[in-house]
Amino acid sequence: MELANATTVHEFILLGFKVEPEKRFMLLVVFTILYILTLAENITIILLVFVDAHLAQIPMYILLSNFSWLEMCYVSTTVPRMIFDLAFPHGIISFHACFLQFYILFSFGNTEFFFLSAMALDRYLAICHPLHYLQIMSRNSCYCLVAVCWVLGFLGYIPPVTLISKLSFCGPNIIDHFLCDPGPILSLACPPLGNVPLVFQIHANALFLVNVAFVVLSYGIVIVTLLKSSNQGSFRKAFSTISMHLIVVTLFYGSVGGMYLIPGGENQAELTKGITVFYAAITPFLNPMIYCLRNKQVKEALGRLLGRKLSSLITE
Repeated sequence: MELANATTVHEFILLGFKVEPEKRFMLLVVFTILYILTLAENITIILLVFVDAHLAQIPMYILLSNFSWLEMCYVSTTVPRMIFDLAFPHGIISFHACFLQFYILFSFGNTEFFFLSAMALDRYLAICHPLHYLQIMSRNSCYCLVAVCWVLGFLGYIPPVTLISKLSFCGPNIIDHFLCDPGPILSLACPPLGNVPLVFQIHANALFLVNVAFVVLSYGIVIVTLLKSSNQGSFRKAFSTISMHLIVVTLFYGSVGGMYLIPGGENQAELTKGITVFYAAITPFLNPMIYCLRNKQVKEALGRLLGRKLSSLITE
């Protein structure tokens, strides 16, 4: 990204968490453990789907394994830098690195929007159109859907990030955050800003609301269909799966919505940091446990994998 001619800021200073050294060390330990556990959970899910022949054929788990890969990338965009700044407080990030983090973070978040919509579509087809489900959601169709999610996710934020990067930044260069978030960045831009803040807000809200509307509509139809079902066994099994999906959707969309749609949220620095920690670090840790690691099929696949490993060790 080229800078505008009037740009004089070549780096930003991230203030991070304003805490005492003891609390800083505690945060360092907590975020390090959280990051390691998040990677371990998501790697486990990816490996299970890859090595288990049964899970590898089910569209929902193809989507979930890709979702796990997305969560690993998403959390790695912010948490390692956050851990580094807690261990070695300096907070300096170059102009280009800041906008690169901004673009990658929001692209992964945007991709997560599309993946949540894809998984809502998958559950809608499986429950509302079971006879045609495997024809519509074949392996090839599922992988095409995955590719569309990734492509749309990363194309979506090229225009707004490019527009913001073209603004003039002539000081100050202090960002009261632990990452490069658009709100604090825009507050540092020199006037005139033109329509850039409005364009960014409309763009971000449109992507958010379109995906929320699709997810709510899909799960709404699914719940109505389940309530009309006379098969109580199928109802309980399907509703158990749907309820887990709804928890993940609520956690992610609720935190993101609170951040960018509630008026005045971006001006409350400490609240903003707390909400950002939740959707950027905590939800990627919680999602695997909610989606998969409590799931009966995943537990059975894990048992089969551990059983094979145990048998091979005994044979040796």
